[in-house]
Amino acid sequence: MTTKLIRLNDQAETMRLLGEQDARLRELERDFGVEIFLRQDAESGDLSLTVKGSAQRVEKAAKRLRAEIEALRRRAAPVDPRGFEPINLDAPSLPEDGLYRAHNGKVLRARTPNQQKYCDTIAEHDLTFGIGPAGTGKTFLAVATALRALESRHVTKIILSRPIVEAGEKLGFLPGDLMEKVNPYLRPLYDAFIALLGGERFRTWRDNDVIEIVPLAYMRGRTFEDAFLILDEAQNTTPEQMKMFLTRMGTGSKAVVTGDTTQTDLGARATSGLVRVLEILKGVEGMAVVRMAEADVSRHPIVKKIIRAYDKWDEKTS
Repeated sequence: MTTKLIRLNDQAETMRLLGEQDARLRELERDFGVEIFLRQDAESGDLSLTVKGSAQRVEKAAKRLRAEIEALRRRAAPVDPRGFEPINLDAPSLPEDGLYRAHNGKVLRARTPNQQKYCDTIAEHDLTFGIGPAGTGKTFLAVATALRALESRHVTKIILSRPIVEAGEKLGFLPGDLMEKVNPYLRPLYDAFIALLGGERFRTWRDNDVIEIVPLAYMRGRTFEDAFLILDEAQNTTPEQMKMFLTRMGTGSKAVVTGDTTQTDLGARATSGLVRVLEILKGVEGMAVVRMAEADVSRHPIVKKIIRAYDKWDEKTS
């Protein structure tokens, strides 16, 4: 038998968690096949829950309890002055294999073992590189993990960036304000956020800088504290741009860099910052690389065949 202790903040939190006549605890006992006891220290008055049962069942029950306690505490947190309100406060807890619950209630999950490894790696490291062909979920899963970190209050904002190769990063020559200039290049990132948040909430968070779009050319000189940074299509950065992006990370920040090292729009003679940085940072503590492959493609089945055909063509012509 295994026993696990979960500490509670106060009487009010305990009452909200337990429900009438401890009804919620009785449900959890039935669902997970464990025993759950409420205890109060005689001297300090501290409240805690004791979960008792087989090791595997106790671990699952404790995980669910912690998730429900976190949700209660987020609900009680002060309102963010920028209008940030987590979307999933009243939603049921995520299933064990769930990554994020979208605005329509759909649960996003990793579809392949390698995608799961990618999500786990992002959670465990401050800097993660997701490398692989189109359709492998590099960007979408990075967005989902960023939203999960934001809603659990591990970060306070999300920073999106993408190299704008076609415009040479000289956005001043394009018509419109900054948002209008960069919108076409960041649309794939927008699509991922809208799919998970819904259009209205995404626009609200973007307008209030909870989600901030920063072209690489405008990043120099800034430091992002307690932020989740995503650099997409990083194969189109120069080595100087890559270094500049990575050194924007401040205290409490996390970064995910995605790209396909086989596809670059920089020109034959230019060196990709993504290719170079993977060599420079090899072995650096806190950094990890996850390589995606054809088996991880989650788009239309024909996409895998297209990637395979191009790989064969490259082998024959190289």
